[in-house]
Amino acid sequence: PSHPRLTPQTCPLLLRVFTTNNGRHHRMDEFSRGNVPSSELQIYTWMDATLKELTSLVKEVYPEARKKGTHFNFAIVFTDLKRPGYRVKEIGSTMSGRKGTDDSMTLQSQKFQIGDYLDIAITPPNRAPPPSSRMRPY
Repeated sequence: PSHPRLTPQTCPLLLRVFTTNNGRHHRMDEFSRGNVPSSELQIYTWMDATLKELTSLVKEVYPEARKKGTHFNFAIVFTDLKRPGYRVKEIGSTMSGRKGTDDSMTLQSQKFQIGDYLDIAITPPNRAPPPSSRMRPY
């Protein structure tokens, strides 16, 4: 069956997602020399997938992340063309059971490119970082 969203701009991509459950992103050296962290999820999705949609995909895999108040912090891990190795760019966050300003943000709008990884730091409820430290200007 044809997919209603399928146009050349939005063809599906295999998104390689890595999650942590301590609220911190993976260290970049865990991505070096062809290694990747062991928590890999492979998700077929679209460039215009929103953080909210990605959150619900992750919750299907990790039932414990469905708890209200679980905090998801999204980052793109990409190769730096100017120097070897990977860099991480935090792009936004969502929370289980709560609407947030980043819910409708898409991968595309954050300059995600095929081949980049998505790193999601999941913080259980009541351990969420204080809101002030979350938004760091780049």
